[in-house]
Amino acid sequence: MPDIELTFKQALALAMSEEMRRDESVFLIGEDVGPSGGIFKCSEGMFEEFGPERVIDTPISEVGFVGMSVGAAMTGMRPITELMFNDFALLTMDQLVNQAAKIRYMTGGQCKVPMTLRAAIGAGRSSAAQHSQSFQAIFSHIPGLKVALPSCPRDAKGLLKTAIRDDNPVIFLEDKMMYNDKGLVPEEEDFTIPFGEAVIKREGTDVTLVGTSSMVGVCLEAAEALSALGISAEVVDPRTLFPFDAETIINSVRKTGYAVVVDEGVQRYGATGEIAAVITENAFDYLDAPVARIGAADLPVPFSPSLEMPTIPDVPRVVAAVKAQKNLN
Repeated sequence: MPDIELTFKQALALAMSEEMRRDESVFLIGEDVGPSGGIFKCSEGMFEEFGPERVIDTPISEVGFVGMSVGAAMTGMRPITELMFNDFALLTMDQLVNQAAKIRYMTGGQCKVPMTLRAAIGAGRSSAAQHSQSFQAIFSHIPGLKVALPSCPRDAKGLLKTAIRDDNPVIFLEDKMMYNDKGLVPEEEDFTIPFGEAVIKREGTDVTLVGTSSMVGVCLEAAEALSALGISAEVVDPRTLFPFDAETIINSVRKTGYAVVVDEGVQRYGATGEIAAVITENAFDYLDAPVARIGAADLPVPFSPSLEMPTIPDVPRVVAAVKAQKNLN
């Protein structure tokens, strides 16, 4: 079956629709996911196919419908719960952290929470400080939660289908700047991507660039720019922060001797620090320079584009980090 070209948001809708046709226990719930097709149109057409009992519009009460989703999952349903922005997940931390993440452990496996929480992350749309954050590091810190960050339409479909089928709660984070990105996606209904398997997006020999979510694209652009300088950059996408494929990244760094880690979450205490620590602990003898980290600026995201854009990691910063590691002017 040939691949088809889809946008990121179309790949998400396809994955959800296929899983809802396959399994009647799967349903979608969230604010404006019904007739309007979602704030970013990720559920467009689903309400017409599945109806109001399986594509459920909710009031503006994240704490209410996330709690209801946890309860539904405990009874054997498989909710796909959409938050418009991951910023709003802070309202639901008790349900996610103290309930969903822990019930399976507290009951000795007798009770499961097969729930997928979808939410938009990232800056770049002038959405201001309360709608532009990237909380992947916070969720990855919580035992019992799995965290997926697709970087292209293909991975959006494959990882989302894996999340829906998982018997554990999954936090599925989508960079809002990628919803209209296009790419080839397998049309086959059983196409899934296992969690905990990183992918090498571009092979190289001189430096390893590790990027998450939309930062994979930044790393790929930086690799192209570095090639003009005679530097061969390998780009690795972890795809999931938990479970985490350390082996693929470590093997890459052992080959190249240099590593730059890029994530749009705030740099301090973030994903860049954890990945850098894993590299240092397991490939220290192979490193020819300290691991470089590039994260978002340590401040609330500004509304003004002229102030907002400099807070986001970009290609020049990645190129500059590599040049600094290699002592190039």
